[in-house]
Amino acid sequence: MYGAILGDIIGSVYEFRNIKTKEFPLFAEKSCITDDTVMTVAVAHALLEQVGILRHLKESDKSCQGREAYSDEDLKLLLVKSMQDLGNRHPWVGYGKQFFRWLAARNPKPYGSWGNGSAMRVASIGWLFEDLASTRKIAALSAEVSHNHPEGIKGAEAVAAAVFLARTGGSKDEIKEYICREFKYDLSRTCDEIRPEYHHVESCMETVPEAITAFLEGESFEDVIRTAISLGGDSDTLTCISGSIAEAFYGVPEYLMKECENRMPEDLKEILYEFNKYRIPAEHK
Repeated sequence: MYGAILGDIIGSVYEFRNIKTKEFPLFAEKSCITDDTVMTVAVAHALLEQVGILRHLKESDKSCQGREAYSDEDLKLLLVKSMQDLGNRHPWVGYGKQFFRWLAARNPKPYGSWGNGSAMRVASIGWLFEDLASTRKIAALSAEVSHNHPEGIKGAEAVAAAVFLARTGGSKDEIKEYICREFKYDLSRTCDEIRPEYHHVESCMETVPEAITAFLEGESFEDVIRTAISLGGDSDTLTCISGSIAEAFYGVPEYLMKECENRMPEDLKEILYEFNKYRIPAEHK
């Protein structure tokens, strides 16, 4: 998840002050985590909880009595609980109005959003499952608890799938072909074509393709981050998404991992460390 979190931190100071260049200091004094990091970690925490419960059910015959399997609805409840717990622990990090109300609700319901919040929080899903079908299924479930519009679900699946493919040795051409075929996103434009007219927008439809394009054009982890920032737009989310895929493809330099950790609250950092014990290693950098 380092790539997603670093993208969020680096992009945080440009979200409402877009720059259209790749030449900028990676970190500023005010570079910090936003809602993107909190929700990315929250999804990972819910999945780690699921791992523990599944292990307990498997090892305890008594616990399994009268229960066939750990259900999708069970996972959704864990996702909601984790998002609300961490979201309310870190309330002032830039949530949208509707999602902020969702975090405060006693019995939160999905509200038909196609916002890019569903796509920016799925980085961990691409690292925890052995096959693409499971990856996409869990990504869809993670979106459905709040962003249950078809475009919100599609955005989450596309990003998690790209992370999975990058982690498992897919080439950039293979990743591009899969995303275009399965999700019908237009990845034909170059970053130079996107950049002039691109502006702050918070939909999956106008964030996910641009973030994936920045990954496809970037030549290293850092270059992907710089390319994404240079597009403008919803910079922290755009770069959170592109950074999550870039980490799976290139890895993250050690010095950037340290900088990431230095800018994270301790509770989120502990979950990141726990996640790293369970994530499946990348096949190539």
